[in-house]
Amino acid sequence: MIEIYLIRHGKTYGNTLGRYIGTTDEGLCPEGREALETAGYPQPEAVYASPMRRCLETAALLWPGMPVQTFDKLRECDFGEFENKNYLELQCNPHYQTWVDSQGQMPFPGGESREDFQNRCRQGFLEVLEAVRQKGFQRVALVVHGGTIMSILEAYGEPKRAFYDWQVKNGMGFRTCLDEKNEGGIGLYEVEPIGIDSRLCTGPDPR
Repeated sequence: MIEIYLIRHGKTYGNTLGRYIGTTDEGLCPEGREALETAGYPQPEAVYASPMRRCLETAALLWPGMPVQTFDKLRECDFGEFENKNYLELQCNPHYQTWVDSQGQMPFPGGESREDFQNRCRQGFLEVLEAVRQKGFQRVALVVHGGTIMSILEAYGEPKRAFYDWQVKNGMGFRTCLDEKNEGGIGLYEVEPIGIDSRLCTGPDPR
């Protein structure tokens, strides 16, 4: 089996304000950098990441000097009209209230639908796995976004859990083991939270 670390990027300024940070390409804030300096993740054989600055900076802090291969499909969701805004800034936006009332099931106005986003992330994850198999690696890390991790684990995590049940804080993540199923599918087993503070956060925060 292959050991995989799914790590959410460190904290950005937008994260500190509770903003929807998807396509906004901001780097880590000082608080985020400081927290990662004591994270102490095990050393992987390879690191894969979203191409966004916050992910690349996180990978560089966690494993200095290691090359990072990026996969565009691992990017965070495009939040459309809600991008780089928080609920206080959106509370008078009727599109936002409609989206909230749908429990996050409707597409983001001017952005991606949850279904399209999740399918993209899962396809990106399968592309990463193909690269891992070709190299014969046994321990790898993915530095990505909260929504990306939730999309991957909702599809492949065992036992099955809902999308929002797989949330983690900035700089946190999950350790899991990949098992190739006989019927051609894949499963991620022994999923456990790891990181600076190994407790799952609660509430809908897909950023």
